[in-house]
Amino acid sequence: MKTFMPNEAATPRKWYVVDAAGYTLGRLASEVAKILRGKNKPIFTPHADTGDYVIVVNADKITVTGKKLDQKIYYRHSDYVGGMKEQTLREKLAKAPTEVVEKAVRGMLPKGPLGNKMYKKLFVYAGAEHPHAAQKPEEIKF
Repeated sequence: MKTFMPNEAATPRKWYVVDAAGYTLGRLASEVAKILRGKNKPIFTPHADTGDYVIVVNADKITVTGKKLDQKIYYRHSDYVGGMKEQTLREKLAKAPTEVVEKAVRGMLPKGPLGNKMYKKLFVYAGAEHPHAAQKPEEIKF
């Protein structure tokens, strides 16, 4: 008897769509990261990308608890002296709600080339529409 070792080429991929309206940011991000990583499958392997594709819609209707809207700060730097910019979560949600969800999920994926490959299977949209109807995604609730 030989040990079954799943590889990325032979892994069947499914498409899921998640409606983020009403979900808490961190709880949604952790569940989406599990699906991208493949931890919801019996063939999960830590060193291989066995995950599925995830489409997140209504990213602008995500919720957070406590005072995070005003106290959580996103930083970026232009690599010039004094080039640090900061935005609160409230400002970021107003300008780019998709980036908030993407950054939360990205932080929960493995770092390096494997995590980059998994991250490319995430599609986030601010509204309820998405252009992936041809893939016939299944709706999933957490």
